[in-house]
Amino acid sequence: MSAPFLLLQTRPEDALADAEYEAFVRLSGLEAGDVERFRLEAAPLPAGFENTWHQRYSALVLGGSPFTSTDVDRSETQIRVEEELARVLGVVIEKDLPFLGLCYGVGVLGLASGAVVDRTYSEPAGISHISLTPEGIADPVLSGVDPHFDAFVGHKESTTKLPAEAVLLATSDPAPVQMYKLKNNIYATQFHPELDPDGLIGRIEAYRENGYFDPEDFDAIAHLARNADVTAAHRILANFAKIYLPR
Repeated sequence: MSAPFLLLQTRPEDALADAEYEAFVRLSGLEAGDVERFRLEAAPLPAGFENTWHQRYSALVLGGSPFTSTDVDRSETQIRVEEELARVLGVVIEKDLPFLGLCYGVGVLGLASGAVVDRTYSEPAGISHISLTPEGIADPVLSGVDPHFDAFVGHKESTTKLPAEAVLLATSDPAPVQMYKLKNNIYATQFHPELDPDGLIGRIEAYRENGYFDPEDFDAIAHLARNADVTAAHRILANFAKIYLPR
């Protein structure tokens, strides 16, 4: 039996953290026993985790976050979390270990690998129209994904300049870097493949006042979400699971 995935979470809201875990498991086509999780905002990682996790887990997945890596006024918890993630990702990059970062992962992976991450290409909560690059079409994690598809987004920062050795896999007009790859096994998405309509609505309810969108647009965004087809983005999770947690 393959070792499970580990989902690293940083959301302090229990309901959102639980929903994120449930959605990742379900949309990946996995079972609860296939994915363990660790809530970084609640406790530090065990000592030496960055050097030993791959002995127990098949891959790391970093979920989204209310943290933003370009925040100026960061809490002690956020500073600790990002220092720990920097150590983990340093080893991930060095050893080319399987990793999938979802939204927040773009920022922390980018900063660990020499990208320029800033607020030039932010997107309010809603839908973005994503296009795969030729390299994206050929990548196994995007196998069977339509070259043009819709996905949910909502981010204050993004990648303005890719790391030197990164391969751009997906783009959009509002945010030119929507997905990229480092080496052979390290992936990050700016959009949220782990969100379905209920998931996005739950997020915007919780973060209505957090600056991801104009609160007056809540009803319009919720209506858009209920009528959206973002199933193509979910296939990315299923492909990642099939490759790194084979049955």
